[in-house]
Amino acid sequence: MTALPPLVEALMQGGIYPEKPSSVTLVQTQMSFVFLLGDYVYKLKKPVKFGFVDFSTLEKRRLYCEQEVNLNRRLSPQVYLGVTAITREDGGYTFDGTGEVVEYAVKMRQLPLDRCLDKLLDKDEVTPEMMTDVAERLVKFHSASRLEGELSRYGDVEIVAQNVRENFDQVREYIELSLSRETYDAIAVYANNFIAKETPLFRKRVKEGKVRDCHGDLHSEHICFTDEIHIFDCIEFNDRFRYCDVASEIAFLAMDIDFHRHTELSDHFVNEYMRISGDHELLRLLNFYKCYRAYVRGKVESFELDDPGISEEQKSTILRSASSYFRLAETYTTPQ
Repeated sequence: MTALPPLVEALMQGGIYPEKPSSVTLVQTQMSFVFLLGDYVYKLKKPVKFGFVDFSTLEKRRLYCEQEVNLNRRLSPQVYLGVTAITREDGGYTFDGTGEVVEYAVKMRQLPLDRCLDKLLDKDEVTPEMMTDVAERLVKFHSASRLEGELSRYGDVEIVAQNVRENFDQVREYIELSLSRETYDAIAVYANNFIAKETPLFRKRVKEGKVRDCHGDLHSEHICFTDEIHIFDCIEFNDRFRYCDVASEIAFLAMDIDFHRHTELSDHFVNEYMRISGDHELLRLLNFYKCYRAYVRGKVESFELDDPGISEEQKSTILRSASSYFRLAETYTTPQ
């Protein structure tokens, strides 16, 4: 595990924040440093550049911080408070000072992690009524989200096929690490055959307006139940991942509920979304998109294995999770 950057080390000290918290907890992802203060969260984007994201310059990180706040306020307006500058002052750092700006951070209210859907699923504390509430919220969100000619093309079969090919290209180096060659090949054959067979269906749904500006990363960790439902941490760094058929978005959450071994709640959620929206056709695409989304989760977690800032113990946990997602993806390639 490599040493943390000086700025990150400084942000581990509570005295630097205007709230003066008694303690600070650091959580790392592949693309972010997240500082938990108790009541608030500050999130910095790592200066990374991958094929699907580019945070390599300070200006780009500022723009994507602003984009993150604006997009997430669609579903969690009370959570996302704004973007704050971190400046260099007298050999140290401060927030929104008069010195040189060295970084930008997204400021949020801290949600109770024990009330997030993944934790509640693991404790068997999720009811069908809660999933109905999520379905209702998503139907309203999808109905109100942008639908334009330029946007709709992202749901066309050529873009879907491009996303699938990109997945396979990016995962190839993890064969025999987080997934077997047999799993890789089985999913590739299934996905390519499904796209070829269902090309008319993909194009029909584009014409019918089923492609929307969605959340893009709708899994159970990103839904929190308090006095209301907070759905947060949508994709801000790549429009192509966020603009999609609503069937893909619904399949993502349904897949992740399957991952937590609650298929009855997954089925209830899908049925309620179809009932409320009237979109029963999405059922024909459900397994394909479940497979695709499970594969994406396995891929993203595999990427984290290359992060030198993550401990070997954390990487062992990540590897087990990535492998589980790839195995789940393969289960969707056979008739359910």
